[in-house]
Amino acid sequence: MPDEDAPPAELNPGTVFEFFNEIGIIQQLSRAMFEARLPDGMIVQHFSVLNHLIRVADGRTPLELSRAFQVPKASLTNTLSGLEKRGFIEMRRHPTDGRSKQVWLTEEGRAFREEAIRLLVPDIMALSDKLNIDQLTRLTPQLAEIRKILDDNRSA
Repeated sequence: MPDEDAPPAELNPGTVFEFFNEIGIIQQLSRAMFEARLPDGMIVQHFSVLNHLIRVADGRTPLELSRAFQVPKASLTNTLSGLEKRGFIEMRRHPTDGRSKQVWLTEEGRAFREEAIRLLVPDIMALSDKLNIDQLTRLTPQLAEIRKILDDNRSA
C-alpha cells in the first residue's frame, strides 16, 4: 500500500510514454478482438458512436460527435451514413437550427449495441482466468480519472 504522506514521484516522461504506449497496444488488441466478433461491414467506430449516444444521450449533432471523437466531420459523416443504412440511427432536423441535424438511436441501434457486447462475452470469458478482476476493478476508476484529465485538457 502506498504511503499517503510520501511526496509524489517526480514526473518521468519515459514512464508516462510507456504508460500511454501500453494503453495504445491494449486498444489495438482489444479493437481487433472486438471487430472479429462484429458482423461483416461493422467496425468499432460504428459501435463507438452507438455506445457514446447511449452513454452521453442521443440527439447530438454530427459536429458535436466529431468533436467528441476528435475526428474530421467528413469521417464521422461516413460512419453515421453506415449506421443510418443499417437502421441503427436516424438523422432528424435540429428543432432550433434548421441548418443542422441531430443523431438519434433507433431501437435496432440499441439492440445491436447490446448484441455486440454479448458477442464479446466468449472472448472476455476466455481471458477471465488470466485477468485479475480485483486489479481491473481498482484500475478502472484510475483510468477514468486519466481519461477525464485528458478530455478536460484537449483542444476543441
